[in-house]
Amino acid sequence: MPSATEPTPIVAPRLVSIVGPTASGKTGLGIAIARRLAERGEHAQIVNADAYQMYRGMDIGTAKASAQEQAAVPHHLLDVIDPSGTMTVARFQQMARTVISDLQAQGIRPILVGGSGLYARAAIDDISFPGTDPDVGGGGGGGRRPPRPPREGAGALFAELAQRDPEAAARMDPHNPRRTVRALEVIELTGRPYSASLPRYRYVIPSVQIGLDLPREDLDARIDERTRRMFDDGFIDEVERLRPHLGMTAARALGYQQVIDYLDGLRDLDETIADVAQKTRRLARKQMGWFGRDPRIHWLQALNPRLVDNAMAIIDVADQGGYDHIDMHADEYVQHHLGALH
Repeated sequence: MPSATEPTPIVAPRLVSIVGPTASGKTGLGIAIARRLAERGEHAQIVNADAYQMYRGMDIGTAKASAQEQAAVPHHLLDVIDPSGTMTVARFQQMARTVISDLQAQGIRPILVGGSGLYARAAIDDISFPGTDPDVGGGGGGGRRPPRPPREGAGALFAELAQRDPEAAARMDPHNPRRTVRALEVIELTGRPYSASLPRYRYVIPSVQIGLDLPREDLDARIDERTRRMFDDGFIDEVERLRPHLGMTAARALGYQQVIDYLDGLRDLDETIADVAQKTRRLARKQMGWFGRDPRIHWLQALNPRLVDNAMAIIDVADQGGYDHIDMHADEYVQHHLGALH
């Protein structure tokens, strides 16, 4: 207990990060929390952490917040890049942290919303993204490392990694030469072990994460309904309009290539809708696997009538530092996946 002469620690309002699978209701919860905070006299605004919602014009296919939703609560990092451009997680990290810092300087609480797991973590966690250099690793000559001889196999590469960074080697697949080469490249570029660049479950911005969960059959039903509504709302016209401008990165957004195939006569409409829904269900499973590895997320049932009340209770406890002791030790008992760094 602090003495009478010691100042009482000031606990700053936490950034709220809302995560979960696609179609689980993250945007709606973010807006509801912002409104509830406004009733208490606190300003909050939403920061988008969905990779594809950052592209201009990709509205229907990415389930971007509607004009009405954006009018209800200001949104940031929507429509910040042309679809011909390339958004990377490293670029997003810089943009997101700038926006978050600006909002906090104005006394506005940021609410981070998105289903792109690495993007959501990049904004608030201790994660660095080493660049690439074609002259390092398996690239051409002229760099700090001579080009790899074609006969040098995965075993020899992994043996070198094991010698230079035993911690990384102990957590990586010796039969995956692409990731082994990437690890050796990062060592060359940074002068540090590759393991020093692994994502840490450690906040660099005081945060509280709320995850939305719901039974698989309910999530699947939501995905099927949303997929059909996307097509009813003009998704085909959106893809046809954007097609000449889609860069390689934006074109990977789920649904766009499927619609392009439809426009090219490679499948009929019913097949296209069914394929988009099936791939979206598969994406939702992967998202849950990603988020499920983070022990700091507070999971709530998305269909619970008291969802917003429960979320606000979690936020209030976090604001008082109630989860800090647990969160600060999360990195000690999580198995990292070093190969996920790009």
